[in-house]
Amino acid sequence: MGIIFALIIALVIIVVAVGAIQQHKEKQEKENRLKASKQKAIIDESEELIVNLANLPSNPTVINILNRRSLNAARAMKEILPDSKSIRNKVGELEARLNASEDLAGAHSEKEEKFVLPDNEQQLVSILQCIKRLRATLKHEQAKGALDAQTFTHEDKKLDAIQLQIGVESLLKRGNMAYQKEMLGSARQYFEKAMQTLSAHPIQTEYIANKKAEVTSQLEEITNALKSTNAKDAAKKAKDQEDDLDMLFQPKKKW
Repeated sequence: MGIIFALIIALVIIVVAVGAIQQHKEKQEKENRLKASKQKAIIDESEELIVNLANLPSNPTVINILNRRSLNAARAMKEILPDSKSIRNKVGELEARLNASEDLAGAHSEKEEKFVLPDNEQQLVSILQCIKRLRATLKHEQAKGALDAQTFTHEDKKLDAIQLQIGVESLLKRGNMAYQKEMLGSARQYFEKAMQTLSAHPIQTEYIANKKAEVTSQLEEITNALKSTNAKDAAKKAKDQEDDLDMLFQPKKKW
């Protein structure tokens, strides 16, 4: 009986141990899937940003940074799930893509392309969102040591300049439209907002200096137009009052 009792206890211990090991294994697999999904999200975001870069001036350096970010995430996934054939294939694909983007970045001229604002407002909003996400991504890569400070600063300044240009040019476009419709008050508000945006920027570039001069000229033109309009309104009002007085004091007709 003692031997049977001992065997039962041993069996119970084995069952409990096997259950605990299985639970630990399932928990580990769940944690690994969660870690892998986070890396997958990084790859998806990087690839989406690369697609959206088509709406901005050519920038192989940023594409190179994003490709490296994707590759690092894929390699992390490979460590988490080493038996996954699809992940191994993805690593190989991204290594080839990174090599190609590095060659392109090395051959790319530093001559900056002029950014032309699209007329579609929805596309402008999409571009602004892309720039904000790019800047946040570059900052994150620099913070974790995947991007050197000099490259980060250089690329962030370029993206910041485009972001400023979109904001200023959009205000000027609205201001000119209002001016053409003789909505002088609204036009002045748009141009004043553009001037505030330009003046508040921490880095005063040649673009900002040129735009300040342009906005100043437009504001002076609006001010003169408002003075002329006010003078005409005042003259008309005085004429109307004079006509009213003439009507009041003219000789009454006899019937």
